[in-house]
Amino acid sequence: MSTQVSEEVREALHESRPVVALESTLIAHGLPRPRNLAVASELEEAVRAGGAVPATIAVIDGTARIGLDGTALNRIAEDPSVRKLGQRDLAPALATGATGATTVSATAALADAAGIRVFATGGLGGVHREWSETQDESADLRLLGRVGIAVVCAGVKSILDVPATLQRLETLGVTVVGYGTAHFPGFYLSSSGEPVDWTLRSVEEVAAVMRAQDRLDGPRAALIVANPVPSDEQLDPALHDRVLARGLSAAKEKGIVGQAVTPFLLEYLMVHTEGASLEANLAAVRGNVRLAAHIAGAYAAGKPGAGAR
Repeated sequence: MSTQVSEEVREALHESRPVVALESTLIAHGLPRPRNLAVASELEEAVRAGGAVPATIAVIDGTARIGLDGTALNRIAEDPSVRKLGQRDLAPALATGATGATTVSATAALADAAGIRVFATGGLGGVHREWSETQDESADLRLLGRVGIAVVCAGVKSILDVPATLQRLETLGVTVVGYGTAHFPGFYLSSSGEPVDWTLRSVEEVAAVMRAQDRLDGPRAALIVANPVPSDEQLDPALHDRVLARGLSAAKEKGIVGQAVTPFLLEYLMVHTEGASLEANLAAVRGNVRLAAHIAGAYAAGKPGAGAR
């Protein structure tokens, strides 16, 4: 694979210092310009403030980049031709010299291959509503069943079938823990109403679970650290439910199906909540990035040779 790891990330990994992977789809496709670049820089700085090294991941001219410099970050943020790359798209992107922003599945795959143990994102993809008719399920789930990485997220997008997604994660052997919560978060909402089997209350506990995973001689799978958006920063639940119900009806009336449903509903929520859904999304991402940096630090502190120079 044509992969370029930045010098800063490479040195941190070699010295067993904490590193946090960050996706680039949020930058290229999730936020309006020029705010997207400002948020990208803000998230990297939040990782640094937490004592870790940020590794924003993307594909630039057919090379997988683990850690972006300012020029690459600007290109991902400002070039409208940047593609959206899932894990299945990596091979053609590398082979054809394409440039693309990585989704959760592609970011997790590349981070895992580089030896990065912690990844922060907003919300995961999952099983879509009416799955029995559409068979629509995010590639995130199967990929997370194959990589040994801790993913700090605010649950899955609330437009999805949350109970079915949790069932699918269980089937795939992916461990799900709530960070300071007994309920799985709902992305824009602090709680989806669905319980989690395990609740962890400190980054040291999360790091201990990661090290226990390392010691287990069994199939590799991700650890989902479900970190709820603070209740005072979540989208108003009543507004969320009302707008989502209208969005689902609008999608059905317009005949929108399959992969087109998610972007339609996300845009519908943003417009009809007057941007409140986007602010809740960003609040979740910021909280996940801060937590991920501290988890990476706690995990690195327990590794032999941590901090060696």
